[in-house]
Amino acid sequence: MRKLLVLPVLFLIFACNLNRPEALMEGVWRAELQITDTEVLPFTFEVTSRDALKIFNADEVIMVTDIAYSNDTIVIKTPVFDGYIEAVIKNRTLNGKFIKEGLDRVVPFTAEMGKKTRFDVTIENPSQNVSGNWETVFSPNSEDDKYIAKGVFEQKGDKVTGTFLTTTGDYRYLEGVMDGDTMKLSTFDGAHAFLFTAKVNDSTMNGTFYSGNHWEEPFIAKRNDHYELPSANELTFLNEGYDALEFTFPDSEGNQISLNDNRFKNKVVVVQIMGTWCPNCLDESKYYSEFYNSNAEKDIEFVALAFEYAKTEEKAFKSIKRLKDNIGIQYPILLAQYGTSSKSRAQEKLPMLNHVLSYPTSIFIDKKGKVRKIHTGFNGPATGDKFREFKTEFTGFVQELLEE
Repeated sequence: MRKLLVLPVLFLIFACNLNRPEALMEGVWRAELQITDTEVLPFTFEVTSRDALKIFNADEVIMVTDIAYSNDTIVIKTPVFDGYIEAVIKNRTLNGKFIKEGLDRVVPFTAEMGKKTRFDVTIENPSQNVSGNWETVFSPNSEDDKYIAKGVFEQKGDKVTGTFLTTTGDYRYLEGVMDGDTMKLSTFDGAHAFLFTAKVNDSTMNGTFYSGNHWEEPFIAKRNDHYELPSANELTFLNEGYDALEFTFPDSEGNQISLNDNRFKNKVVVVQIMGTWCPNCLDESKYYSEFYNSNAEKDIEFVALAFEYAKTEEKAFKSIKRLKDNIGIQYPILLAQYGTSSKSRAQEKLPMLNHVLSYPTSIFIDKKGKVRKIHTGFNGPATGDKFREFKTEFTGFVQELLEE
């Protein structure tokens, strides 16, 4: 009788294994996003198990564990952000697309197992070295779209890393090569897919910036080791007649939260204007969360105001929960807006501000409820010294407010 029972069990196990979808092969893969007819955005990742992989951008390593298989199809969801890759597995390749449903964007995606180089180099020895600081202007010929930036790069041989800092934040971890006199840099983090290409001579570069397959703009740059962007503390300010910030927005439990609540009274408060879709906001939220948890005994509170492009309130709060769970954020994140991440619409929700120039923006409020400083943008860990300077300035100013 026991033998008769064992045979069906063995059959079921064998049948389940036959129906189990093919897994990605472990090892390094090279991926490409087809952003124009002629340009591809490459990045690399390493599959460490059936259900885990790592995406690489210079010093950044993104751990991905949200992976689902169905027949011959795989869905890869990066942490926090709503973008995902959906592709068909065939031998050592993937063919599919990178999808951002909230913005109705789709980018063709392919990947090949075993190729480790991000960019192919066609010229053996680079003719230029971009190490140093570059004074940069994006969309220089358009008054409506023009903005300034600072390029900071390090080149070793033909390998280049660095980033562009702007008045609203940085372009995070860029990695690439100098191929002869052509610089190629890219990054992919599940929210942003950026590609920069530029022709370089000793003191200038002329290039193009691609954001996915939906945005393309030129940029020019010149060497300038002394160039600095305007102070991030002078770009956003209170309109005349205001000395305080006022708002009332809901949390995920439906509670209406305002700065008049008891938890904020007689405390230093940092108000974070952000969005869960924003990589700079993610970098800032990581730092703020660590600081908040390490200083829980002090008279300081944080509260974030999320401006979400998710089309429904339910989806917006789902994104907020995903961010909080992923990072371990203990301070409240309120839903200030959904359906659009428009900065002009955001400014309507906070009319005391001259504008909402950047996600993120941080507003520092003293124990008496008065706004003492507004910091626009965020210099994240990819900016090196600027990130360290921000942390020093942040902790010093918060300490000053705490001691008042």
